[in-house]
Amino acid sequence: MAGAGVCDPNRQPQAASHAISIPMDLRGIRYFVQIADCGSITRAAANLGVAQPALSRHMQSLEDELGMQLLVRLPRGVRLTGPGRQFLDHCRRALRELERAREELRADSGSPRGQVIFGVSPTLGPLLVPGVVERVRRQCPQVALKIVEHFSTLLFDGLLTGRIDVALLTNPSLTRALTLAPLIAEPIVVLAAPQPRDARRFYTLAELSKTPVIATEAIRAIVDDEIGRYGARLNVEVEVNAVEAIGRLLLRGIGPAVMPVSTFHAEIAAGRVVAFPIADVNVHRTLMLAHPAERRRSAALDEVSQIVTAEMSALFDRGVFSLPAGARRNGPRARRPDRAA
Repeated sequence: MAGAGVCDPNRQPQAASHAISIPMDLRGIRYFVQIADCGSITRAAANLGVAQPALSRHMQSLEDELGMQLLVRLPRGVRLTGPGRQFLDHCRRALRELERAREELRADSGSPRGQVIFGVSPTLGPLLVPGVVERVRRQCPQVALKIVEHFSTLLFDGLLTGRIDVALLTNPSLTRALTLAPLIAEPIVVLAAPQPRDARRFYTLAELSKTPVIATEAIRAIVDDEIGRYGARLNVEVEVNAVEAIGRLLLRGIGPAVMPVSTFHAEIAAGRVVAFPIADVNVHRTLMLAHPAERRRSAALDEVSQIVTAEMSALFDRGVFSLPAGARRNGPRARRPDRAA
């Protein structure tokens, strides 16, 4: 009977089934992420302290279980297949959620801790980030804040894929996947270097459509969407997705540019740049605080969200989102969306 058991062909599938089930635990997921990060099974094995043949078997079993190839083996290293890149996103998200769960379990109820990834656009980062960092350091020193700067389309994607915890978005598309809280509606204006004999007070929609301007891709899309209802479009001469570069162009007299008021508020207040409202239509951007709707929010995330909201409110109260007093008397003013008519 014992000999028959050794030779029993039914035992082979059981052994194979046990081998296949191993990689889909957290260890197997971590192994796969490490291989993807290293681009090499050999380097990943060294980092993990695992024998290279064993790691290769883990990967083969993982691919067998999923029924698809995740890696292409090259003479020097590996590269991800399309399904491999897709699976990597899921693995990273799973590991982040696990880490967040651990942080919440370790956190004291009165002292939020853990990492929070906050996304902000280049037009808002220089204004908002210093105050947010100071408040986080003062109010919740156990929170590790990571700040990611991208334009809103990439921040939107980062929220949906779990790479970002909370972000300030500009005119985001409505989706059930995100919880959106409107904070500020800010005017978009025409900016230029001062001209001694310039008596202009504003740009009409017809004038704006004919004037070659500088704009970022995101602001161009917002303005075109709003003025397109009136049959107009921006005449963009140069599209520049770098706010600092636009500022330097303006200071050198190259322009005009179409941008939100807050982006160059200090330069407008100092008289280095002049701002012209757009007549005939209310051109503005709405800034919203966004969270993934289905993800459980930690105490640390709630604290950072409150800090961002408070700092935005402080900037609003200081007039950063409106034209400085005396800059253009008939200029538009920022408003909180919940107060808008």
